[in-house]
Formats: sequence, C-alpha cells, structure tokens
Amino acid sequence: MKLKYFYQQMLAFFAVILTLLVIMGFSFLQFARNTTYGNTEKQLYGYAEALISSGLQQDQLDNGQLVLSNQGVTVSVFSNKDLMIYPKTDKAYSSGLSEQDLKKLAAGKRLSLTVRQKDFYGNDQQMAIVYLPFFTQDNGVFSGFVAVSSPISGIEATLMALRNNLFSAFLFSSLGAFIISLIFAKYQVNRINRLRRATHTVAGGGFDIQLENHGRDEFDDLAGDFNSMVNSLKSSQEEIERQENRRRQFMADAAHEMRTPLTTINGLLEGLEHDMIPEHQKQRSIELMHNETRRLIRLVNENLDYEKIRSNQIILRKQSFNAHEALEMIVEQLSSKAQTANDRLILDCPLDMQIYADYDRFVQIMVNLIQNAIQFTQDGEIKLTGQMKPYESIITIEDSGIGMEAKEVENIWERYYKADVSRKNTLYGESGLGLAIVQQLMNLHEATITVESTPGKGTTFTLVFPFEEDRSAN
Repeated sequence: MKLKYFYQQMLAFFAVILTLLVIMGFSFLQFARNTTYGNTEKQLYGYAEALISSGLQQDQLDNGQLVLSNQGVTVSVFSNKDLMIYPKTDKAYSSGLSEQDLKKLAAGKRLSLTVRQKDFYGNDQQMAIVYLPFFTQDNGVFSGFVAVSSPISGIEATLMALRNNLFSAFLFSSLGAFIISLIFAKYQVNRINRLRRATHTVAGGGFDIQLENHGRDEFDDLAGDFNSMVNSLKSSQEEIERQENRRRQFMADAAHEMRTPLTTINGLLEGLEHDMIPEHQKQRSIELMHNETRRLIRLVNENLDYEKIRSNQIILRKQSFNAHEALEMIVEQLSSKAQTANDRLILDCPLDMQIYADYDRFVQIMVNLIQNAIQFTQDGEIKLTGQMKPYESIITIEDSGIGMEAKEVENIWERYYKADVSRKNTLYGESGLGLAIVQQLMNLHEATITVESTPGKGTTFTLVFPFEEDRSAN
C-alpha cells in the first residue's frame, strides 16, 4: 500500500509523541502510587509512635482511636505473645504475622507497610498496616507491638481520581500531539516539495533557480548540494551551447573553406578535360590543384590531430635536440608565407640551445604559433627568441600584429575559436583548431604556455619546456 510521505511523517511524529506521553503517564502513575503509599506509611508510623510515646494507656488509646476513626484508621495493640490486648474482645485474636516477622519486631525492627486481604477479626477488607514494637521503660524488654491500619479503599480512591485526571490530560495531550505532528509533517513535506518543484524546473531546462540554505540541518545541506549541482549544470549547458555555436561556425567556415579549393580543383579538371587550358598554363594548373588539395588535407588533419590528442592516442617520444637548428628550419619553411604578408621572421636563439621535447610535435607547435602570428600581422615582424635557464628552456614568439582584447585572450585556447572572425586568411589557420592543438600538446609535454597581448601592438607567446629529469638532477 502506497502511503504518502506527509502521512508517514505525521504518523511518525504522532507515534513518537504518543509513546512519550504513555511512558510519562505510566511513570507518573507509578510515582504517584509509591508516593501515596509512602505518605500513608509515614502517617501511620507517626500515629503508632505518638501512641507508644504516650504510654499506651487505655484512655489515651480510646481518645486516639476516636480521633483516627474519622480517617478510617484503626489501632490495634498486641502482646509479645501475639495476642490482641486492645481493643479488648471476648475472643483472643492474633495478628497473623509469621514467626520471622515477630522475631524482627522483638529485635526492635519495625515492619513497613503491608497489605492484607482481611482484618484482624477475619472480615474481608483490604487493609494497609504498619507494625511498630514497644518495650518496657525500666528494663527494655520486648512487650508487644502496635498495628495501625488504614483501608486500601481510601488510598485507591485517591489514586483513581488521579488516574481519571491523568487520562483526561492524556486525551487532550493526544489531540495536541496530533496537531503538532500535523504541523511538523507539513513543514517537512513543504521543504521536500520545494526541492521537488526545483528539480522539475531544472529538468525543464531552467538553471537559474536557487534554494535557500540556512545551514541548519541535512535538508539545508541537500539544498546546498542542489544549488551546486544546478550551478554545475548551468555552466555545462552554457559550455555546450558555446561549443555548439563554435561547432556550427566551424562547420560553416569549413564548408566555405573546402568549397573554394574544391571549386578551383573542379574548374581546373574540367578545363583540362575539355582541353580549354593552354599548354603553357597546364603545369600551373596542376600546381594550383596540388596546393588546394594540400589545403583540404590540412583541414582534415588538424581535426584528426585534435581528436587524437584529446583521446590520448598520441605518444610523445621526447628527446634532447638543438633548438636553434629546429627553429632555423621552421623559419626557412615559413619565410615565403611571411613574405606574402610583408612580414619579417627574426630568429634570436643561442647556437647551442638544447630543448627536451618530441621533435615532430615541437615543430607542429612552433609552426602553428608562427602561422597564427603571420595571419594577424601585416607589414610587421615576428621575432623568435630562445634562452636557457637552470631547469628549463624558454622560447618566445613576439609579433607586431593587431593584438587581442583580454576577453579574446581567455578564449583563444578553445576549440573552433577565432580571435578575429572578420580576418580569415585562408592560406593557414582557417580551422580555429591550431591554438587548441598547441595547448593540448604543451600539456602532454608537461610544459607551460602563456600569452600577453595588447590591441594594436601585438601578441607574445611564451613557451617553457622543462629539462629531462636526469639532466635537471645534475
């Protein structure tokens, strides 16, 4: 059977409070019973002591019995032979005490309150009786004992009245417990429903909701965890949307970039097929098709490289090699591209500078960064500087290009991002993946790369490659 959490909470609170009330009620009744019988015992002992101290004279016993009879209290005096000597009767009555109890009295011990079902005359009447011994004053010999009794009906009547009052209080307390349980259950369920509504909102795509967190209990801890989850989901959603927008932009750019070389290649092939290209221009046409084909291959390879790096499919083969020779070769390869933009490539690196890296990936990193500098530099210079420090090799690539804003600097490492989408040099750097690949490769090298840029003045990339462990240890 399905029972709503509200009713579960209400019944749980009610059961706890009701159990507490029952335990307290029984405890109170037991305490009241013990107190009542204890007070009765003390009172009866007081009557017996007063009679013994007065000498147990006949007239005093009569007066005392007369006074006590109004309270239903009966006084009986027994000799040391356990024979009733007061009140005087035609028949000899005994107390009915056991030999053991009589020995206790003879030893001067009092007998605490006991309950008898019959009085000393054999009548059916529940009595509460105390026994107190008395002794002769001159030699202290045990002379007998006084029995003071009170009917149980009076004590039970007091207890019954107390039980009735307690039962009435229990009924009212149960009603109060039910109301309190209802309030507590509603309060707890409202907190759960608040979380439930917030969860439905998040499930519907609303990530701006936040729950109050007062830090008082587990529900507030849960609210804090929920807020953290929502913030994380919101950030993830924003990142997904940002990446999706860039992916769409990349697909549009890639389609545009691939359409141009494909159109060129197709046009040249048709010209060659129909013999529409003059003989002296055929070799040039073939070169153009080679260039456009390499351009398409570069677009595909950059995407493949990025995915391989992200999925840890690339294994670095790091070694120490001469950085000056590697950089000199790269400068020579990219000089023609730099000349196209009227840029100058300047290399300032010690001839014996060593660097510890994967040679092929190092060349890929430097080519991407230099091509990026060429892309955003016109009629300027791009300077490559190398230096060695005790535990690392440092290379800087400084250009005098258009530079970037601080917000652009933060995003340049992200996939498909282009710092200046209005400038698309289709000869290189067209995919928006070059710098993302650079960062991933630097991470694989356990190296660092930082960038500083000023709009209108240029950009500087700083690459720090640590030495191999054995060399740094030396």
